[in-house]
Amino acid sequence: MNLPNYISLGRILIVPLLVVALLTPVGERWLGINGYVLAIVIFLVAALTDIVDGHLARRRDQVSTLGKFLDPVADKLLVSAALIVLVEKHLAPSWAVVVILGREFVVTGLRSIAVSEGIVIQAQALGKLKMWAQCVAIVALLVAAANGNPPVSNFGLDYPAAFWQVAEVRNAFLHLAAFELSSNDWKVFGYLVGRGALWVSVITAILSMWQYLSYFLAERRRTEREPE
Repeated sequence: MNLPNYISLGRILIVPLLVVALLTPVGERWLGINGYVLAIVIFLVAALTDIVDGHLARRRDQVSTLGKFLDPVADKLLVSAALIVLVEKHLAPSWAVVVILGREFVVTGLRSIAVSEGIVIQAQALGKLKMWAQCVAIVALLVAAANGNPPVSNFGLDYPAAFWQVAEVRNAFLHLAAFELSSNDWKVFGYLVGRGALWVSVITAILSMWQYLSYFLAERRRTEREPE
């Protein structure tokens, strides 16, 4: 155990706090803070520790096998918990979260098989883009709900074309053009940004899964052709 690993472990312990902040009134009762605002702070702190632990591990030459295990586990637990709660709060469609989490199971299993065969699958650019898109989606949707849940029943935004068929969205853009944004308009834009980032997450999840699978199969064929 070293400092970067302790930070990663702390990020895992933060996950239950995020869930409690979103699903219980503990923020309002104990701290006098909106539960969504508290959840945003917790999530951003956890995301910051993700950057810090990797930087410290490289700078102090403390990259370890345990750290390589804890870091992705902490990231997946944090994002998975947040996305599942967003579904519970009707802020994200369940099918999108199923695709994203299903991809994580597939890639994790694929990496385990690859390691058993002596193949190392490094993190790809698409996978990193997916992670950032997920973080943007989570924060934006929480911001949208901070002053009351967005009118999801009125939005029905299950596909991008529906954005322009909703009166609240059209009004928000009209108010933006007139520089007269209201708090509800900010909520609408936060919801749109969150849903847009969620679509990016879904698309990059599928593409990166295919990329990992293609890389694994190519490396497997290459090793099979090499003489023993």
